[in-house]
Amino acid sequence: MSRIGRLHHLESCGAVDGPGIRFLVFLQGCVMRCQYCQNRDSWDLKGGREVSVEEVMAEARTYLPFMRASGGGITCSGGEALLQPAFVRDLFVAAKAEGMHTCLDTNGYACHYDDVLDALLDATDLVLLDIKHVEEGAHRVLTGISPRRPFAFAHHLAAIGKPTWIRQVIVPGHTDSDEMMHRLGQFIQTLDNVERVELLPYHGLGEYKWEELGQHYPLAGLEPPSRETMERLVAIAARYHPQVVAG
Repeated sequence: MSRIGRLHHLESCGAVDGPGIRFLVFLQGCVMRCQYCQNRDSWDLKGGREVSVEEVMAEARTYLPFMRASGGGITCSGGEALLQPAFVRDLFVAAKAEGMHTCLDTNGYACHYDDVLDALLDATDLVLLDIKHVEEGAHRVLTGISPRRPFAFAHHLAAIGKPTWIRQVIVPGHTDSDEMMHRLGQFIQTLDNVERVELLPYHGLGEYKWEELGQHYPLAGLEPPSRETMERLVAIAARYHPQVVAG
């Protein structure tokens, strides 16, 4: 019987969540409470809709020609995909059986280090690890939780040699200082499995979802970082890693 997961939504032909053209699976549920979350309606673990691995695979197969032509594949995101590890494991095993490249987009809040997570990572070709902030207090302000578990997961990925891209959203007033970028670079230097560093400019495109839920968007009115800010931070990050790009 095909395993059931809780789905937020699917997207086809994604081009920014891993290499090539991606089929994107956004799962429901997240424990972080990021102030700039663009999928505020994904937090509720009981939200979304139930979907089977085979249902997702049936739709993903229709994009196989685009995946193969572009070097793309399937990316599982959220919410937080690691809150449904058995579903992601089975989905990735099925995807690998059909020659699809598999990518896990995660904030690193792994709930358990067990055989399920081991099998999930065995079936994962690439991890996109979203680092929210490198400083404990600032991380708590932005997300509501400590960064210790995401950092531990980053080191676990390094220990098993899993190819990883580190991603950092540049949020003005929070993650756009030179000091923060130097600290991020120093952290990345402790990991020998990082293939790429992506600095992604903050945007408020998800604000309307907060409004639809009758909630105040914490960063209302905040403008995206300037091009000059992004260039400055890329230059700093490039001192610590040879492959740094701005999203």
